[in-house]
Amino acid sequence: MGVRKFRSVEAMKGPQPLRPLDPENLRIACGLSSLELLAPVRRTPGVRKFRSVEEMSRERDRRERDQTP
Repeated sequence: MGVRKFRSVEAMKGPQPLRPLDPENLRIACGLSSLELLAPVRRTPGVRKFRSVEEMSRERDRRERDQTP
């Protein structure tokens, strides 16, 4: 796919509009919503109390490290 230059936004063509109530629209929407599966957010239910902001930051950093593949 080549690179194209435009002098203004008006010169760019947008995507074709979808037909209203087309069943294909639902498939497209479901496909777009599945992008969350690439990096799901794993949360443990409950409330945690921390003695300081530093302790909270360390816990957040630890969780991020553990969740990063």
